[in-house]
Amino acid sequence: MKLKQKNKVKKRKNTKKSFFSLKLKWSVGTGIGVLVIFAVFSVLLFQSFSTLLMNQEKRYAQEALETAVESLATNTKELTRNSAENSLSLKVRTDHNIREVQTLYSSSFYTALTRENISVSVYNLSNEMVFASRDVPVKFDPLEITEETTVKRTQNSGVLVLGKKVVSKSNKQVIGYVQVTDDLVNYDKTRRKLTLIFLVFCLIAAIGIALLSYGLSSLLLRPIESINNTIGIINGDDESDALANVRVPEFAHEDELAELGRLFNKMLDRMQRYVEQQQQFVEDVSHELRTPVAVIQGHLSLLKRWGKNDPAVLDESIDASLQEISRMKSLVQEMLDLSRAEQVEIQFGKEITDAKEVGLQVFNNFQMIHPDFNFVLDDDLNDKAEVQIYRNHLEQVLIILMDNAVKYSKDRKEVHLTLSKNINDIDIVVQDFGEGISQENIKRIFDRFYRVDKARSRDKGGNGLGLSIARRLIEGYHGKLIVESAVGQGSLFKISLPLAKPKDDSKNK
Repeated sequence: MKLKQKNKVKKRKNTKKSFFSLKLKWSVGTGIGVLVIFAVFSVLLFQSFSTLLMNQEKRYAQEALETAVESLATNTKELTRNSAENSLSLKVRTDHNIREVQTLYSSSFYTALTRENISVSVYNLSNEMVFASRDVPVKFDPLEITEETTVKRTQNSGVLVLGKKVVSKSNKQVIGYVQVTDDLVNYDKTRRKLTLIFLVFCLIAAIGIALLSYGLSSLLLRPIESINNTIGIINGDDESDALANVRVPEFAHEDELAELGRLFNKMLDRMQRYVEQQQQFVEDVSHELRTPVAVIQGHLSLLKRWGKNDPAVLDESIDASLQEISRMKSLVQEMLDLSRAEQVEIQFGKEITDAKEVGLQVFNNFQMIHPDFNFVLDDDLNDKAEVQIYRNHLEQVLIILMDNAVKYSKDRKEVHLTLSKNINDIDIVVQDFGEGISQENIKRIFDRFYRVDKARSRDKGGNGLGLSIARRLIEGYHGKLIVESAVGQGSLFKISLPLAKPKDDSKNK
């Protein structure tokens, strides 16, 4: 059997390893979430950088175009190669007073202005190129001459193109065209670098957050792992032993999971009590039923041997058997009452009863049944006191308490019954001045079949189920049954039941 249990535990562990654990789900989910967030952020940032770089390229190209047009507009006739070169050149004096001509594009100012990827080309009215600062990557088309920038794609990269007509400043006639092209090689390289940077950044952030989440989830989910291990131990070992010995350990930090561990331990404590009560219940029932069965069997055996010929023995055996059968019947009835008490809220949850009327009825009945006792009634209820409980159940509880008060009274045969009312509850108190209950026993008097003095209780006809039935009935109606007692001074049992809500007559009209 032990080997089978171990194999089951191993199979369960192996099965658990194949699961996609909560820590991994948390880590992967967090990583994916961070990746998506960073991806969106990176795309927005990438678009902003790209727009900024493109605007910068457009500005450079526009400045080059305006500079070239401004210089060429000084001519009065159609642009030619010589006029274009003369307009787009500047003269610089050297230290030896020798003049040399340098193109505008060889000056440091204009090189800084136009950069290496910008090309300026000049065309006459016949659309023939008369000047070009560098190689022109795209073909000139006069129909596309516009100051609005356009981007054309070549085999390797994009090209920014813009152009403008050259109007002579003197006669206001169109004398040619200028086209500026900007090869976006550096722009594309920068975009690719940014893409790689953002991609690496997103992956590093996602992996880092996933690892951090895994470590954090391992720390935070430790109480759940402890609860899971505890459940595994309980399922794998003997249940009763595990319930008694295995608990979730206390945690240093205070949070919802630590509170869950404490609640789980309380649940295990309650289950342990239930198991113990069940075991005790079975033992007590078997013991209680064994005694009357043995007595009846003994008397029947006696009659079978020789007692049936002796009228005295026959009568004694029949009386004793009937008495034991009556005890068994009473025990079975109390067991049924206790079982029904578990479902009072479902079956009798809407019943309304006048507590004052039931209290007075039980009080008068006990006065009649026990004339040798002094029953004292302290009634503080001026009018009806309606509580939400089935009348027979309230009467049954009061009979149980009053009957116990009578049974366990010694020299002072006096029982007090008090009826009172507060804002929310009706209080019914039954007090006797008999044997009393010790503090050790007072914690168990509501347990099934428990009796303070079993021998004397059996002599008085008790089965040890009355107080269990009484408490279950009261608690089923959301009330309380508490006890105060001292050895040799008597006991006080107090019932508290919530007042019934007044009916809304307007709904019935």
